[in-house]
Amino acid sequence: MTTRGQRHIDHFFVLTGGPGAGKTTTLLELHRRGFMYMPEVARKIIREQADTGGNALPWGDMTAYRDMMWHRSAAVFDEALARCEKQTVFFDRGLPDTLAYSILENIPVPDKFSRQLGDYRYNTEVFLFPPWKAIYGTDTERKQDFDLAVKTYGVIEDTYVRSGYKTVKVPETSPEQRAIFILNHLNL
Repeated sequence: MTTRGQRHIDHFFVLTGGPGAGKTTTLLELHRRGFMYMPEVARKIIREQADTGGNALPWGDMTAYRDMMWHRSAAVFDEALARCEKQTVFFDRGLPDTLAYSILENIPVPDKFSRQLGDYRYNTEVFLFPPWKAIYGTDTERKQDFDLAVKTYGVIEDTYVRSGYKTVKVPETSPEQRAIFILNHLNL
C-alpha cells in the first residue's frame, strides 16, 4: 500500500497557478480522457459558507478560510491515497497553494502546517498555469482582478519552488492541447 510521509507520491500531479488561468477546464479534459482528478477545495468552501451564512471566506475570516482549505486539501490527498494506490491522479491545487494564500494575505502560518507539508508530497513536477488575460474572468467565487491574479501566480510559483518542487509551465492553448502537453510531458 502507498503511504504518505516525507516522500513524494510519484503518481500525484498538481495543476496550479493564479486564478482563472484554465486549470479546472484542463483537469476536466484530462478526466474526459480517463484520468482521475481531485477538485479544488476553495470554491467548495466558498459555496458552503455562502449557503450557510458562514464567514470563513477570502473576504471574511481569512484565517478560518485558510485553515479549512488546509484541512480539506489534506483530506483530499488522503482520499486519493486510499482510492488510487498506483493510478495517476491530477489535483486542482495542492497544499502549498494554501501556504501561498497565507503569504498573499499576510496570515501567519502555524508551525504544524509547515511540518505537515512534508507528509503531503506530490510528484516533484508541478504543472503551472501562467496568467492569461484573454481567458481570465471573475464570478461570485473569484473576485480578484487580473493584476491580483498575476501577483498570486508569482507567489504560488515561489511557494512551490521553496517547497522543493520543479514547475513545468503549461502553454496558452486550448484545454485539449494543454491536456496533451501534460500527458506527453509525463509519457502517458
